[in-house]
Amino acid sequence: MKKIVLFTFLAFSLVSCSNDEEPSLDDQNPTETIYFPNNGSDVWETKSVSELGWNQNKLQPLLDYLELKNTKSFIILHNGKIVVEQYFGNHTATSPWYWASAGKTLTTAVSGIAEQEGLININNKVSDYIGTGWTSAPLVKENMITCKNLLSMNSGLDDTLGDDVSPSNLQYIADAGLRWAYHNVYVKMQDVVAQASGQSWSNYFNTKLRDKLGMSGLWIQDGGLSVYWSNTRSMARFGLMIYADGKWHSSQILNENFLNAATTTSQNLNLSYGYMWWLNGKTSYRLPQTQFQFTGTLIPNAPSDMYAALGKNDQKIYVVPSKKLVIIRMGDSADNSNFALSDFDNALWGKINELTN
Repeated sequence: MKKIVLFTFLAFSLVSCSNDEEPSLDDQNPTETIYFPNNGSDVWETKSVSELGWNQNKLQPLLDYLELKNTKSFIILHNGKIVVEQYFGNHTATSPWYWASAGKTLTTAVSGIAEQEGLININNKVSDYIGTGWTSAPLVKENMITCKNLLSMNSGLDDTLGDDVSPSNLQYIADAGLRWAYHNVYVKMQDVVAQASGQSWSNYFNTKLRDKLGMSGLWIQDGGLSVYWSNTRSMARFGLMIYADGKWHSSQILNENFLNAATTTSQNLNLSYGYMWWLNGKTSYRLPQTQFQFTGTLIPNAPSDMYAALGKNDQKIYVVPSKKLVIIRMGDSADNSNFALSDFDNALWGKINELTN
């Protein structure tokens, strides 16, 4: 049986314990403050499965399933403290891996920071910041596209033309706000922030977000797009800041009002989409590369208040305020290649529920 990387403070942490036998930590200490690891340190405080009243017997089946499904790393935080941290194969705590589209939420966060600094207003048109001619749409149509449209994926630009975001490939298909489509045109928000700040995107990102959270990582160009790479704990740091309503220790990194808007429905076309965050618990959802609307909630097995950053080939950040959880998964595709949501999400949440309930 493979070794479990499981942290514990109490000698009885390896004893199987159910919720019936011991009340959860939420019940014992509902006002417990959020824990943040220090910057520049590898120390990260921990809790045990038993301490939380979770089912110890379900941990190894969860880890076995993750390994079977091509996972490279997996972390569960409870109120900021590490409960489970596991690396598979040759992947280690220092190994970098790509966030894919889960990294879209980094662009969301930095856009919010730029707005709170007065550099941009997401309700303004994109051309206010990067000039006209950034698309091939008629000028009157281009000028309808706001920064909020980019964040909400309803720019009205044709999503069927591939990843290229040069003007010739950004073509009009519908008026902004009238069509939801998962589109790489969101990266124009990075240009907006760069122009408004007078800095490169990477410099502004590093100064305003990465370094303040003590994250590692960098943006790497991949087919004309910037893809973020980091170790797993850096992804966990970002997820923790989001869970903490934009705070890191005593500093408000991201305005709470903006974050609330980012993690609620941003338009009336895809109820399960905010500002590049996927939202659970809604009555319908749409997926990349289709205009079909699916009835029901995004991930039925997940808590209704869960929201997620979902990246190609099953890169995941799950945030669950009601359960005080942040969950990270990095790796290769669990099954088939995918752009965001996959069948793996619901199956994984079934295993997580067996552990935590």
